[in-house]
Amino acid sequence: MADGTGAPRRRRPMSHETRVTLLALGGGAPALVVALVLVWNTPLLPSTRLAATIALTATWALCASALRERLVRSLQTLSNLVSALREGDYSIRARGADPASPLGLAYHEINALAESLRRERLDALEAMALLRHVMEAIDVAVFAFDAGDRLTLINAGGERLIALPAERAIGLPARELGLAEALEGAVPRLLDLDLPAHPGRLELRRGDYRWAGRPHRLVVLSDLTRALREEERLAFQRLVRVLSHEINNSLAPIQSIAGSLRSALERDGGGASLPRADLDQGLEVIETRARSLGRFLQAYARLTRLPPPEPRAIALDPVVRRAVSLETRVPVTVSVGPEATLLADGDQLDQLIINLLRNAADAACETGGGVRVSWSATRGVLELRIEDDGPGLSDTRNLFVPFFTTKPGGTGIGLALCRQIAEAHGGSVTLRERVGTRGSIATVRWPLSPGAP
Repeated sequence: MADGTGAPRRRRPMSHETRVTLLALGGGAPALVVALVLVWNTPLLPSTRLAATIALTATWALCASALRERLVRSLQTLSNLVSALREGDYSIRARGADPASPLGLAYHEINALAESLRRERLDALEAMALLRHVMEAIDVAVFAFDAGDRLTLINAGGERLIALPAERAIGLPARELGLAEALEGAVPRLLDLDLPAHPGRLELRRGDYRWAGRPHRLVVLSDLTRALREEERLAFQRLVRVLSHEINNSLAPIQSIAGSLRSALERDGGGASLPRADLDQGLEVIETRARSLGRFLQAYARLTRLPPPEPRAIALDPVVRRAVSLETRVPVTVSVGPEATLLADGDQLDQLIINLLRNAADAACETGGGVRVSWSATRGVLELRIEDDGPGLSDTRNLFVPFFTTKPGGTGIGLALCRQIAEAHGGSVTLRERVGTRGSIATVRWPLSPGAP
């Protein structure tokens, strides 16, 4: 057949219920035919034959209808259960969930699925509530932007940062919020944003995630202004304390000697009889302290002008042996560790090891002990240890404070310079007391060159 346009009309597929009905009728048709043949071949009254025929036919039709109804009802029950699960209603359960029968097994599995989904939903709600509480409690600003750079999520810290409530901020583009710069560039980094509620320096961290199948970006901004100001204040305090100590140590004797010479000249009436030895001694003190102050300022310039490292692959063993050969005041023992290749600036690495060896030797000289050097490598990190038999550490709080020193003639930049070099290469330097015996141990942790053991 064709429709009005001339195109052949597609035949609608037969429904599942119709097929079940036809199968039920077809299954009972042979028995009905046999029964009707027997009825009509039996010597009965015509009225009786007609009544029997009607009864058999009605029974055949009712049985087929009952079979169809039962099957359709079971399918509708399964459909309603699945529909409830799809809508998020996990409270509905099917009766007759008996694993011993096929239909009961299907009911049993759907009930188990509903219970599993209910628990997962409850866990997700609890996790979401915890996440929401954490986001509101942390002292950082959290933002989420979609692929179009429009805000989709913000916490209380973010609301304070941009001075907008969530209901007004959601949906606005990052540029209108003053956060466009936070979506660009490398991370993590420090960022200066001109925000109305908080103009200042922030630490930026950013990551990508997917929500509802769409890409989003998560932006986390941490307020570093208070922390940086506190660190700046403490740094200035330490610097002023050390500078005052060093400069006063030089200016006080210079002032005293100059005053004494002036008084002597005034008493002598021109200085004709002033002893040459007193004059030479006073000038020598002035010259010595001025030279000491000059060395201090040179050390300060050296610490502040450390150039950026130029890393290259360097074998550790020759560097250690070269540094050990320069120290002749005390015996230095080297316990050779595994072959290690560092990615480092050769000159700065030499300077770091020489400074630590000199520091250890200075301590060992006080007790007549020795120095031991060893190293090991684990998980891509080298650990270099320099132990001494000195008197130990009297004050660990100021070990790495620039220009703080307890050594006569010391500049106080050795350990500070070592730490600055190590941190510029992604490593660290620590100094602590040895356990169970006198002396101290300096530990350098340094990343190994890629591919090194």
